[in-house]
Amino acid sequence: MTGDRPPTPEDRQKARDDLLAYAFRALSGRALTEAELRTRLRRRTDDEALAEEVLARVQELGYQSDDAVARAEGGRRGVGGFRVRQTLKRRGVTEGLIEETLAARDPEEEQADAAALLSRRWPSFARKRDPRASAYAFLARRGFPGAVIWAAIREVASAEGDPLLDEAALDDDSGLE
Repeated sequence: MTGDRPPTPEDRQKARDDLLAYAFRALSGRALTEAELRTRLRRRTDDEALAEEVLARVQELGYQSDDAVARAEGGRRGVGGFRVRQTLKRRGVTEGLIEETLAARDPEEEQADAAALLSRRWPSFARKRDPRASAYAFLARRGFPGAVIWAAIREVASAEGDPLLDEAALDDDSGLE
């Protein structure tokens, strides 16, 4: 399109096709939320109506769905509910869908994930001066809530028969939450 003449219908159709092709390329690399795809499309064109039209078409064809992105993020292993919430919020998912996603997560599975993750890393934590603090920080960075973290620490420490951690110390977890 040139600046001295109004765009023709052919010019608009070419711009639409180019933007649609770009949207499909963007979605082929990673599932994007509506907000992420909208931002990318608007960077490619000054015509906001065209960007919205392409976004609507991609959604109509089933190539973009915030529900699918939220389900995938909610089903990730090795991360807790806090991390899922933070990631979905950062990616522009609505609060209602975030709450739905978190409600669908199984608390027992989250507990098992935390314990499995901690179990794999426990030998390195056990060598530290304060293994509980290191383990707690490790799981907290991955978005697990305090109750899940303490239960995982108790489970793994008792399974490992760790002499550094006695039951009284595990019950006194007030200093780390």
